[in-house]
Amino acid sequence: MDNSCGKRPRPNQRMFGYFEVVFDAAYLILALAIGLFILQKATLPVQRMAGLMALVLGFGDMFHLLPRMAAVVTHKETELQKALGFGKLVTSITMTVFYLLLWHVGLLLFSPGLSSGWTALAYLLAFVRIALCLPRQNRWYDPAPSVRWAVYRNIPFLLLGLLVAGLFGVYGRATPTFWLVCPAVLLSFGFYLPVVLAAHKYRMLGMLMLPKTCMYLWILLLCVSI
Repeated sequence: MDNSCGKRPRPNQRMFGYFEVVFDAAYLILALAIGLFILQKATLPVQRMAGLMALVLGFGDMFHLLPRMAAVVTHKETELQKALGFGKLVTSITMTVFYLLLWHVGLLLFSPGLSSGWTALAYLLAFVRIALCLPRQNRWYDPAPSVRWAVYRNIPFLLLGLLVAGLFGVYGRATPTFWLVCPAVLLSFGFYLPVVLAAHKYRMLGMLMLPKTCMYLWILLLCVSI
């Protein structure tokens, strides 16, 4: 919500905003709690990798969600714009690391005997994604960031996600639980891409970030059973 013109948010905007605050707080608590729970019971490398992955996701998203929650509660989005922009930058990087860790979780779970070239490709896509997040042309601190650069940086991110989804989709079929990581990843991008492409025109599309977040919680919950 942008109140830079002095307008008070409408009741339905306030209600959605407060729901978002509760949702985001519950998500962060659950993500961090799942990570700590997995690490606490970890005896295998794949469990430690999954626990670390959950903590990277939760701590990374805190940088964006805490300022977002503060902006909703205080109606001071303009004053918090720099924190919001920095949080989005950090989350973009940590989300990339999350997918790299999920890739390694899949390798440890399935031992698929893949060529090391596939892992090299995953790291290359992650490197390109992070490199594209860093230029100032992204305008992270601008109330209207660059849509063009959002598309640029999300192309390698999408390819990395498809690579991870393919790993779990192909090799996870023998384990019904972990095969579900594949549709969870695909659905997360299905919810996320419309936000990237059109949320600057249709702000209500931002609501798709809520089911996208649910997909990440789904992945973490699946990892509890490792």
